[in-house]
Amino acid sequence: MNIVIIGGEAAGMSAAAKARRVNQNASITVYEASEVISFGACGLPYYVADEFQDAGYMSEFTPAQFAERGISVKIGHRVTKLDAERKKLEIVHQGETFIAEYDRLMIATGAKEVLPPVSGLDKQGVHTLRVMQDGLSLKEAVQDESCQHVTVIGSGFIGLEVAEAMIHQGKKVRLIERAERLIPDAFDAEISVHFSYELKKAGVEIHTGESLKNILGEEKVSGIETDKGQYATDLVVVCTGVKPNTEFLKETGINILDNGAIVVDRQGKTSLTDVWAAGDCATIWHSVSGENVYIPLATGANKLGRMIGDNIAQVEGDPLEFPGSLGTSCVRVLGLEAGRTGLSEQEALRAGFKVKTVTIKDKCHTNYCEGQSDLHMKLVYEESSRRILGAQIIGYKGAVHRIDAMAIAVSTGLTTSQLGMMDFAYAPPFARTWDIMNVAGNVAK
Repeated sequence: MNIVIIGGEAAGMSAAAKARRVNQNASITVYEASEVISFGACGLPYYVADEFQDAGYMSEFTPAQFAERGISVKIGHRVTKLDAERKKLEIVHQGETFIAEYDRLMIATGAKEVLPPVSGLDKQGVHTLRVMQDGLSLKEAVQDESCQHVTVIGSGFIGLEVAEAMIHQGKKVRLIERAERLIPDAFDAEISVHFSYELKKAGVEIHTGESLKNILGEEKVSGIETDKGQYATDLVVVCTGVKPNTEFLKETGINILDNGAIVVDRQGKTSLTDVWAAGDCATIWHSVSGENVYIPLATGANKLGRMIGDNIAQVEGDPLEFPGSLGTSCVRVLGLEAGRTGLSEQEALRAGFKVKTVTIKDKCHTNYCEGQSDLHMKLVYEESSRRILGAQIIGYKGAVHRIDAMAIAVSTGLTTSQLGMMDFAYAPPFARTWDIMNVAGNVAK
């Protein structure tokens, strides 16, 4: 069996490793366009912030290490065309084009930045943060003493983390977000408002409801122009989202979403014969909405990749099915930490649920233990059954570990009344006798 995997990051390398364990006789080849494999882009903002110094920590394995396992990893090889009927790939390496064949194929080509349609993005001082070289270049740029003011475009997870990194680097920070509030795609307004409070407290200049129109300067950035004004700045970091790397598939007829994400079933299979896909280039099945959605997270990429590795290498037996994603995710912004799982209020409404919500404020632990602080929690639940559909928590201590508990609640179909009586751990330094999750469940009617 000749297994070929396009893409050598989270999903692709998880699939390759699992496929080798399942089938010792298969030929497994990975083609990676860049020079780095097993790269964890999630670490980039923390590298830029000087929380660690060795960029190699973000790349877990080398091609040589995979070769020891019997997996051939070819870096600097870009797949430019897929002929699914003949099971052939067109690949470019060092300017030369060649053809490779496969029996079973996995596409794990990841995603690339969505850049705003403005002029000046090629000027010196404009950065993105997606691949290893982006992190190296940005870290070097902010260490230049002439760089005193940084403008971040976009307030998603990466945008907020970059803003935090620049504060750690002692920069004056401006944050531009075209939506009316910060991180609108991940958190509801009752939760996201606290990010604004925290950033403003640290001196960040926040502009919501404002869109980038132009990068100012000759060869080097001197400022930006938006639909509301012009602002001087020394450096710009564009963090306006990602889109799947699937342009090379446009002539194959493969089933994709409007944004280019490859639609896969619960086995990870695409609409093409003997072709699977996972990671930031593909959809993932949401276990609450029951829909194929685009959630470009490393956790889903690794899990679905591992499952596909099992399925793609099987000679006989029933294929595995993915149990589903909840989109569980978290972020740290200075002193705050926040997590979400399941559906937001708007996501639940779009999925056709009749929902109710409750938002409460409580404390992370007892008042006589040092470090007590506020927690804010929003619960989204189905009106008729009171089944929990989603949750969001933000605070200075204990928010993210609680969202893990809520992920279990959502995945098991817990009701608000069951959550209200759930036996969570209690000791004065960690919680209150009635945890905020209990309180939210009991307040929900």
